[in-house]
Amino acid sequence: MDLETIADLKDRFSLANLSKPALIGLVAILVMVAVAAGRLLIGTATANDFEISKAASSSAAAQPSSSSEAEYEPVFVHVSGEVSNPGLVELEAGSRVADAVNAAGGFTQDAETSSVNLARILSDGEQVTIARHVDQPEVQVSAGQVSGQAVPGSSAGAASGLVNINTASEAELVSLPGIGEATAAKIVSDRQANGAFKTIEDLKRVSGIGDKKFESLSALICV
Repeated sequence: MDLETIADLKDRFSLANLSKPALIGLVAILVMVAVAAGRLLIGTATANDFEISKAASSSAAAQPSSSSEAEYEPVFVHVSGEVSNPGLVELEAGSRVADAVNAAGGFTQDAETSSVNLARILSDGEQVTIARHVDQPEVQVSAGQVSGQAVPGSSAGAASGLVNINTASEAELVSLPGIGEATAAKIVSDRQANGAFKTIEDLKRVSGIGDKKFESLSALICV
């Protein structure tokens, strides 16, 4: 600061009684106060900016990732019958019968692979039963037999166009009127658990097949 500026301050603030050294000292003090105040303001602004940045980072970290994978939801299915390792298997929700068969070790050599719908989606807690393939022996029908009557356990029913409820697969049973996949599976499970049907009337022992439904099937089935 030059002498002309000091003289100007002297005239403006009525500091005529101060000597030049005293006036220079006063000005130096004012400059130091101004510098200190400036540094304080800058430090406060920097601290505020840091706190805002830190809060924004914490908020972003708290947000869940939109790309996180969905939780694994298992279903448990009992696979029985002609599979290598029958028992309880754990699968991912949305799995199909084919996945359950593979999880149980796959079909055995004696499996009737068409006995189930491999594309069907599974539900938790259900049972999938794979039937055993049964070779049908050739049976000669004597002339004394009544025409149109099927011999139990023979292939005469197939020759006459009837569905043999002892040997038909689930797919063949579903072709009957009023028989869906669930009922077809029950028929296959029943004959595996309780043995072959001795008469067509034995079909009524299967849950869901009453007198009315049996009447609509009786002309289309045989044993």
